[in-house]
Amino acid sequence: MTPSAGAAARTPLHRLRESPIWIAVILATLTIFGPLSMDLYLPVLPSLAADLATTTSAAQLTMTTCLLGLALGQVIAGPLSDRYGRRVVLLSGLVVYTVASLACAFSDSITLLVVLRLVQGAAGGFGLVIAQACGRDLYEGPRLNRYNGRIVVLSGLAAIVAPVIGGVLAAHVAWQGFFVLLAAFGLVITLAVAVSFRETLPVERRVTGGAGHTLAHLAVLARDRRFVGATAASSLTSATYFAYLAAAPFVLQDLFGLSPAQYALVIGVNAAGFAAFGFTAGRAAERWGERVVFATGIALVIAGATVLAATASAPPPLAVMVGAFLLIAAGAAAVSPPSTTMALTDYPAFAGTASSVLGLSRFVAGAAAAPLVGLAGPLSTTPLAAVALATGLTSAVVFALLLVRGRAPHPSAGSR
Repeated sequence: MTPSAGAAARTPLHRLRESPIWIAVILATLTIFGPLSMDLYLPVLPSLAADLATTTSAAQLTMTTCLLGLALGQVIAGPLSDRYGRRVVLLSGLVVYTVASLACAFSDSITLLVVLRLVQGAAGGFGLVIAQACGRDLYEGPRLNRYNGRIVVLSGLAAIVAPVIGGVLAAHVAWQGFFVLLAAFGLVITLAVAVSFRETLPVERRVTGGAGHTLAHLAVLARDRRFVGATAASSLTSATYFAYLAAAPFVLQDLFGLSPAQYALVIGVNAAGFAAFGFTAGRAAERWGERVVFATGIALVIAGATVLAATASAPPPLAVMVGAFLLIAAGAAAVSPPSTTMALTDYPAFAGTASSVLGLSRFVAGAAAAPLVGLAGPLSTTPLAAVALATGLTSAVVFALLLVRGRAPHPSAGSR
């Protein structure tokens, strides 16, 4: 083929597939599956509970099972994408996500909805872990830090948009309509990936050997003090953040009497703080180091939890409650970029597996914390305060024990 013929063969679609900007857009979109699946229907959780004749804790269980699904999906997708490539595994997850989202809209019992939310979350987890793994395929060093910071920003922006849309729609659309929107979103992304997303993991870099090699990789990760510390400490701050997300609709609407639209505005402000601190953390880690930014994020989470604990006996002014929520959101956002970089930077040979362990830990911690905040009913913030303070302080202890004094030597991370 002559050079001119080769140039002619490069259609606009080929150029789009190879465009760094388009690849970044696709990866960024994949990162919002979690917040969109979680946050879009938060304003209608109370009405969902009433419509399905169930309790506050049972309604929050639909959030818990989605979180568990997100964790489970990452465990499945990470190692599979290391072996078979990112694209085919991603497409499989997107198809299942779209179908499961549509099925949620037709649920007629809380039991069925809980099961379908598990499936929906698992499929959505494919996108989350593959976005992280693709980032490690493409970037390293400061560029990886900036990429992880942008992921947090986009997650925060999704958390802003989702409840705002949810608050507006809540006055006009039943909760089933929210799942129809998620199905439509899944379909659009499926088509975009199928048509225009190229593979980021070449065949020669893929892991071979099946389950045995995956177990060997997990053993390497388990012996790495830095990986374990970053994963555990960030997972505990994620538990605080998800506890806040689960409690916020009931605290703000039932305890403080906010309308769905007012609730969406408050959560939007907090999500803006989340996005701002996530972006700042990615940049700040380059200047002051990952550990300093990590510790700052944990301190913010503890500060927010302390405010909640100090005001648990009687409802504080709304501004105080919103401020506590903002501190927790900002702290969790600040922790995410440096902890992700610290956990993944040494493992380019099996970034999917490392990402899946990190994602599993974060979402399992969140899933465990979310239902606890409703144990005393929608008008009490005591369980939320207890969970937030316990997870925040434990995160600080883990950070001090495993990360402050550096990392222990570990076997070569590049082995297959």
